[in-house]
Amino acid sequence: MNSKNIVIVGATGAVGHEMISCLHQLHFPVGKLRLIASEKSVGKMIETPFGGLPLETLSEEIFEESDIALFSAGNDVSKMWREKVIQKNCLMIDNSSAFRYENDVPLVIPEINSKFAKHHSGVISNPNCTTAIAAMVLWPLHQKFGLKKILMSTYQATSGAGAKGMQELIDQTKTVLDHCKGDFEKIQENPVQGRYFSHQIAFNIIPHIDSFQENGYTKEEMKVAWELCKIFGDESLKISCTAVRIPTLRAHSESIVIETEHQIDPNSARKILEKTPGVVLRDDPKQNIYPMPIHASGKHDVEVGRIRQNLIFGDHGLEFFISGDQLLRGAALNAVKIAELFLK
Repeated sequence: MNSKNIVIVGATGAVGHEMISCLHQLHFPVGKLRLIASEKSVGKMIETPFGGLPLETLSEEIFEESDIALFSAGNDVSKMWREKVIQKNCLMIDNSSAFRYENDVPLVIPEINSKFAKHHSGVISNPNCTTAIAAMVLWPLHQKFGLKKILMSTYQATSGAGAKGMQELIDQTKTVLDHCKGDFEKIQENPVQGRYFSHQIAFNIIPHIDSFQENGYTKEEMKVAWELCKIFGDESLKISCTAVRIPTLRAHSESIVIETEHQIDPNSARKILEKTPGVVLRDDPKQNIYPMPIHASGKHDVEVGRIRQNLIFGDHGLEFFISGDQLLRGAALNAVKIAELFLK
């Protein structure tokens, strides 16, 4: 395989850090690796599996010397540099939501719709992390049984807001514990003001991720609906989601109910899912074996379990629980797997 020169924009963030690790773990043939960070970090050296590398600032020259740019620096940066990256004949794989809903920008999960990747105009989008984790389990079921409706509730870790979100959970937890000193009734007396979340996240859950839309759903919830339809190439799917932030550090979980066109049962679903690449079956409730964030953190695969016949949809319905590392499967890993499509 030919080596590729790679640039990571947002290299010091939580996703950027995992992109570096994924390139190494997947034995991606990196020619030259360049790392882009904020102005205040420029010049600093960081240790990577590829050796010590300096942090650089954005420039057109960098993209001229790179084959693939992995962007994880937010919508504004992606929009600002899109045309300049394309002009330098550098493929942009973007982790923000800036271009996901544009018709000429493929929204790709390589295990599902890799064929769309070649029809790009210089940019390929990474799905939302919640969408990507769910899609890995939903897609093989859709192929076999035909999905009609998807009802989802998510339990999303603080790392969904990046390293700053995880740090806020750690800091708030220390603050609350120091304040209550064993008197747990005091936890409610003086809530800690959040900087990155709308309410205190320590010892709390928040049913609010991203901005509320006119229909009462949040943008995070609507991303799941919009993106699954685009990735599956099926606008007929009916999807509803409630997204909840929970006080865990890493890995998102999702409770999912599906209604199918054809009859479905738990055993048939298990047989399919246990053979699905990127999915691990953890489904033995009698032994207390089921997906949990503490197991899924740091793993490439999505865990699925608690598979059971749904009481509402009967033999045309199933219910299950999944956990997946959104920094990996939901972001960095998926981006590097997209890059792998262009190695030949």
